[in-house]
Amino acid sequence: MKKVLLSLLMLTSSYPGLLAQDTISYTGKTLSNIDYHHGQLRPVIGAHSYQTFRANRTDFGSDSALSWTYNHAPMLAYWKGSFYLNYLSNPVGEHIPPGQTLLQTSKDGVSWTSPEVIFPPYKIPDGTTKEEYPGVAKNLYAVMHQRMGFYVSKNGKLLTLGYYGIALDAKDDPNDGNGIGRVVREIKEDGSLGPIYFIRNNASWKQKSDYPFYETSKDKAFVAACKELLANQLVVQQWVEEADRNDPLIPLKGEYKAFSSYHLPDGRVVGLWKNALTSMSNDNGKTWLYKPKRAPGFVNSNAKIWGQKTADGKYATVYNPAEFRWPLAVSVSDDGVEYKNLLLVNGEITSMRYGGNYKSYGPQYVQGISEGDGTPPDGSPGDGKMWVTYSMNKEDIWVSSVSVPLTEKAVDHVKANFNETKEGAELSEWNIYSPLWAPVKIEKDRKGDKELVLKDFDPFDYAKAERVIPATKKLLVEFSVTPGQDRNGLLDIELQNALGNPGFRVSFDSTGYIRVKAGYRNKNLVEYEKDKTYKLSIKLNTETRLYTVSINGKDLGNQILFAPMEAVERITFRTGDTRRFPNADTPTDQMYDLPDAGRRDPEAVFRIKDLTSKEF
Repeated sequence: MKKVLLSLLMLTSSYPGLLAQDTISYTGKTLSNIDYHHGQLRPVIGAHSYQTFRANRTDFGSDSALSWTYNHAPMLAYWKGSFYLNYLSNPVGEHIPPGQTLLQTSKDGVSWTSPEVIFPPYKIPDGTTKEEYPGVAKNLYAVMHQRMGFYVSKNGKLLTLGYYGIALDAKDDPNDGNGIGRVVREIKEDGSLGPIYFIRNNASWKQKSDYPFYETSKDKAFVAACKELLANQLVVQQWVEEADRNDPLIPLKGEYKAFSSYHLPDGRVVGLWKNALTSMSNDNGKTWLYKPKRAPGFVNSNAKIWGQKTADGKYATVYNPAEFRWPLAVSVSDDGVEYKNLLLVNGEITSMRYGGNYKSYGPQYVQGISEGDGTPPDGSPGDGKMWVTYSMNKEDIWVSSVSVPLTEKAVDHVKANFNETKEGAELSEWNIYSPLWAPVKIEKDRKGDKELVLKDFDPFDYAKAERVIPATKKLLVEFSVTPGQDRNGLLDIELQNALGNPGFRVSFDSTGYIRVKAGYRNKNLVEYEKDKTYKLSIKLNTETRLYTVSINGKDLGNQILFAPMEAVERITFRTGDTRRFPNADTPTDQMYDLPDAGRRDPEAVFRIKDLTSKEF
């Protein structure tokens, strides 16, 4: 018996993780409902989603940085007061060349620069072939495929990286280990870019490369930063898909895709891969305790899953909790191992305006800021928040920030007088969805008073602002709206239950009427005029299903909810109709463009001056 105990002691001293829980798991009871884009998940309070790039083939002519319509796999870093985001891009579809990688920057995570090309298209020499795949390159360019975008070195260098792969046809894989190689360049503090170098070529690439090898650089600090990166096994583990299948640089080899990781307090590393595969390492990724396996309880298909420690000392995983790529959700853990809840980050799916090869619907391929790649400091616009980036429909690029601690529970009712709120904090308890052509922001009116402004000139998307409140059966809601027009646009105001299902809707419609939804039909209440302020008061009882609406002090009588609700938990302002496309039965691949996909609608503007709610 003593010998057995001694053996166990020696084993666990060498591998201390074996006695601790050695895999992450989801033990919560909440599951996503794919029949709804939002999954019927409760929103995490303070989630702000901003579109950084909107693809448009119409307006930008031959500028490939703006007119290519396959845009995907964004990466994020924070360095010396700015956010950095890179993503890959093709003209139309996935794996169809030419490919390039682009860069955007932002001081606050809200307003982003126009993208610029950082790794341009790479011409493949005619006659190039791939082992075990038919076809010969002729007038062919590389496509880009990378799971790592940035690295901040200990000597203060910011490196950005990409990978040039070879796809001989639309079904070929550029990440099969038979590509050209990985490139790197420096981003300097003034925004300028250093030369492009290869940091690692594939062994199968026998041609002369267009760019020199990084060791030829005369910048010793840059070379040192590259060598530091190459020696970091958690960093290079991200390269496994594109690397040679026997590359000695990669610690864990195999068909494991889209690696992300975070450290636990005891020093162990949690690794995450597509399909919610997971493992743990006791030595910073040099070895792994077991072959990656599915994390118990997690639902995730062939899309990325992101994990990190948050500013409050807890942990978060962000992913699509479905076999589809919607919704985008977050789960929180106290210890980084057991995840107990599932909350909504982004539950929207805009129209896919441009079809293409392997383009999937939904907010997908989420990535945050990797350990070591920067943290927004105290007092900065990104202070204390969790930041992630992702693509929408593999077409547009988005970021979301989430307030920490992550919670879905509202403590108090709303008393939103924006003038009385600290500058920059007016929307801290709101959830917003802000496309470039339908922005949501705080602005000042002519008198200098602050108001929440929703604008919309996007035919395919809408602006949305939402406030979570305590569950209330007898509710009084009051707000003021000033429409900037009376013959176009739409503003829906909904009272919803915890799952995002509305029972009440009042609208400023495109014909100049304020209306309510009454069962199958809409009921006009009053006409409205542009630039006139309307004070709406809604008194609602979910037990009797009755409500009253008054507008500018005029009571318009009793109405009945168009759908039953146990209680109201959300107040939503939205400049477009409810979306139900796509759904679980929508054909997988959209190979067509929408008609007039680059057009703009006449702008509609709605100014919300205040919002209050209380129980009566």
